[in-house]
Amino acid sequence: MSKKIVIGSRGSKLALLYAQMAKDKIIKNTNLKDEDIIIKPITTKGDLVKDKRLSEFGGKGLFSNNIEKELLNKNIDIAIHALKDMPALESKGLMTETFLERNDPREILLSIGKKKFSDLNLKSIIGTSSYRREFQIKKMRPDIVCKLIRGNIDTRIKKLKEGTYDAIVLSYAGVKCLNLDNEISEIFSINKIIPSAGQGIIALQCREKDNKIISILKKINHSETYKRAHAERNILKVLEGDCETAVGAHATIDKDKIILEAELFSLDGTVRFYEKKTSTLDKFKQLGIEVGKSLKTKSNNSYKK
Repeated sequence: MSKKIVIGSRGSKLALLYAQMAKDKIIKNTNLKDEDIIIKPITTKGDLVKDKRLSEFGGKGLFSNNIEKELLNKNIDIAIHALKDMPALESKGLMTETFLERNDPREILLSIGKKKFSDLNLKSIIGTSSYRREFQIKKMRPDIVCKLIRGNIDTRIKKLKEGTYDAIVLSYAGVKCLNLDNEISEIFSINKIIPSAGQGIIALQCREKDNKIISILKKINHSETYKRAHAERNILKVLEGDCETAVGAHATIDKDKIILEAELFSLDGTVRFYEKKTSTLDKFKQLGIEVGKSLKTKSNNSYKK
């Protein structure tokens, strides 16, 4: 191959690990060699602004826009994203149809003194940048004070140890990839905290008409993760979900069935709408749309009252 394939990724330690995982998978499943593929770190707006919620200055696209521009301008051939950080609607001219096998989607607690969530002192301060997590935490313990925290995993753990927070909530997948399991105080079950749509999934994006790259990516797509990703993401498409929309969504596959559960919170987090549906596996995309519509109807009816 004369031209090298360039993979674009955020420059954080975790994002570059994800890019390396994708590269390794491509090498394993094609005749490409290590020297045929380059990883290019890209700084995103989301990495630069660290003292505000993403929703205050542009939403989820702040982590993907710069990478997508590089892809559209043909400076890179494949973009790597944490799926949960991608906007629900696909950018024109691009496609995200390839997913690596899902990592653990659950949420975890890291706390001072390794206290469990139920053992945290009254009015403890928990660091999170997500409205969804904040509302879920408050539902379990209304006394907890949620305070904004931004930055990569290492930065957040450092802030916790400096005493700025009593605890922080993170996704298990990232902590696991960085081999920081020993920092975990508690793993929340899906029943306790429904994760963000696509949490724990690495997505590979390319240009719509780049047939060479599309044929490579098809060889590494994980079928079960593909179905779960689309089911969960279709909920967000119906709800037009972004950072301001507090939505949890999680799909599981059991033989020829797919089970999808999701929750949507009102804008102030005081009201929770929940839906769980099961379908045959071939209807995974439609199931996401149905669950999304059901949540939207419940939410709209609530506001009419």
